[in-house]
Amino acid sequence: MKKLTGHIDINNLHVYAHHGVMAQERVVGNDFSVSASLYFNCDAPMQYDHIAGSINYADVIDIICREMDKPANLLERVAARLHKALTAQFPQITSGSITVAKIAPPIPVQLDSVSFTIEW
Repeated sequence: MKKLTGHIDINNLHVYAHHGVMAQERVVGNDFSVSASLYFNCDAPMQYDHIAGSINYADVIDIICREMDKPANLLERVAARLHKALTAQFPQITSGSITVAKIAPPIPVQLDSVSFTIEW
């Protein structure tokens, strides 16, 4: 029987953090949005209706918030840290994506956000 793959999605988790190349950004901070899709074998949770073998999205959110609390210069570095922390906590993750978006970056144009996405 073929194993089923599913994914947990965290959609636009809003976090205030202190990331940015400019020193002022790391002092003042900014609003960020984090989205993640985490793929894993979901046979056991679907069959047994138990959190064991699944990915607890509350734990995923806690990890994201904890990692976002550590200042970094680049969104790329933030995404890499999120990837490392999530796959360490949940080795059943087989693939996924993480997007870190900075809302209203300090540049003199009007836009919704800038973002970086890592996929594996």
